Amino acid sequence: MTSTETAPDLSPIAPPPSKNRSRRRSLLVLLVLVLAVFALLSQGLLHSLNYFETVNEVFAHRSSVGTEVIRLEGVVEPGSITRTSNGASFTLTGSKGRRVYVDAHGSPPQLFQANIPVVVVGHFVSATSLNFDGTQIMVKHSASYIAAHPSRVKAPNGSSR
Repeated sequence: MTSTETAPDLSPIAPPPSKNRSRRRSLLVLLVLVLAVFALLSQGLLHSLNYFETVNEVFAHRSSVGTEVIRLEGVVEPGSITRTSNGASFTLTGSKGRRVYVDAHGSPPQLFQANIPVVVVGHFVSATSLNFDGTQIMVKHSASYIAAHPSRVKAPNGSSR
């Protein structure tokens, strides 16, 4: 070896990454992404479902409901409807004679009447009260109702459906 020649580089070099290591890393990243998408979808679906609670269900766990906003379902007691300046007051009944007094704000739907099932969105006035403060009344009926009573269901423009 002459003085002008340089010595070959004998320092160790890093081996190329193994295929198993990169494959494991890719699978781990993919698994984390799938879990994240699943978590987002399941939370979105769970929060978009809005079920109602019946009068009987509320009586069964009244203390846990407190004053949180719920959808309360029951049958409008005949003779209990009183139209007020800001909506309507009425009594919802469940089985076994259970009753909840509802003071609903806003105009009730056109099909609202006694002896029909309704769902009222609102909350109880206090944690122990049976007075329900409603913000929306929804008349509950099936599609067969429209077919059986076409003249009772009116479109916003006044025509029958």
